[in-house]
Amino acid sequence: MLTAIPCTLMRGGTSKGLYFHAQDLPVDKALRDQVLLAALGSPDVRQIDGVGGAHPLTSKVAIIAKSTRPNVDVDYLFLQVVVDKAEVSDSQNCGNILAGVGAWAIENGLVSVAGVITPVHIYMANTQSVAIAHVPTPAGQVEYEGEARIDGVPGTASAIWLEFLDVAGSSCGALLPTGSITDVIDGVEVTCIDNGMPVVILKAADFGLTGKESPEALEASTPLKQRIEKIRLQAGHKMNLGDVTKKTVPKMSLVSPAFAGGTLSTRTFIPHRVHDAIGVLGAVSVATACVLPNSVAFNVAGGDAQRNSVDIEHPSGYFTVDVDVDSAVKPPRIGNTKLLRTARKLMSGQVYVPSRVWDGSLSAKEKSC
Repeated sequence: MLTAIPCTLMRGGTSKGLYFHAQDLPVDKALRDQVLLAALGSPDVRQIDGVGGAHPLTSKVAIIAKSTRPNVDVDYLFLQVVVDKAEVSDSQNCGNILAGVGAWAIENGLVSVAGVITPVHIYMANTQSVAIAHVPTPAGQVEYEGEARIDGVPGTASAIWLEFLDVAGSSCGALLPTGSITDVIDGVEVTCIDNGMPVVILKAADFGLTGKESPEALEASTPLKQRIEKIRLQAGHKMNLGDVTKKTVPKMSLVSPAFAGGTLSTRTFIPHRVHDAIGVLGAVSVATACVLPNSVAFNVAGGDAQRNSVDIEHPSGYFTVDVDVDSAVKPPRIGNTKLLRTARKLMSGQVYVPSRVWDGSLSAKEKSC
């Protein structure tokens, strides 16, 4: 027997995943995670027995509910379903999947259309912070088609502006969780920063890299991955994240001077695969570091504290982030950040999981396989 669960498959930014109404999933966290593993097809490198795309960027879940919080429309929980492990993580947020949350909420009756553009106030449960998605609704309904283009996604779609409110330190407790603009870990100078996503910024040159390497080339270097992971594990403790061995944060972003007219270039471990682009909130954290004097990113980018629009180059293009930072005060004061994303509904219906998963009768051996 199979159990059917209502959901929507959507592309959000440069990611793809299943969007669920919270009421359609089990309340028990452990049971919910087993259901999601079955729906996506994990653990299996191909995710052949589920709807996952066999990559971290296409094995994601959004769980959405009508919010009871003041001045908030919906609550959004992001879950990363690990491809090759029986593991579901809520340790980070996802700004790309966030791009589809407002549209989903409108289409599922959680938010009413407010005009040509409908602002949807979203509580991001992972980081206990708020974002506003400005969703195009020109004819009284969500409009997905348009002329906006984002690197890493073919074609064009309607522009969805995402505005982040007070996300500094949302995961680590402070914008600069170590208390310093730079630290030295294993002989490498780093900047540890959290403006919506915990990120460790490192110079590509310190690893003998140009910064032009492809994600595939970086992933193929076992010594490089081992060295970066060793730094990441130490940075996790310094950033108040504890033991991050089984966590997806912090992200590790190698930076180098820009190659295509941007502010600087990035290659980002997320944390064990290399992103084909860069995550939304990861880009926000890197962009913020670009305007903080003496940070690793600031120095690589040429040192311009007056800059408020940052073009983050990545393997498939660039990402523009508008960031409001007052670096004259100590610690620096962060205002709102804003950036452009797109989203598209791909399919709406039901995903099926074995009934023995839904009713919780899986054996311990089956749960770990």
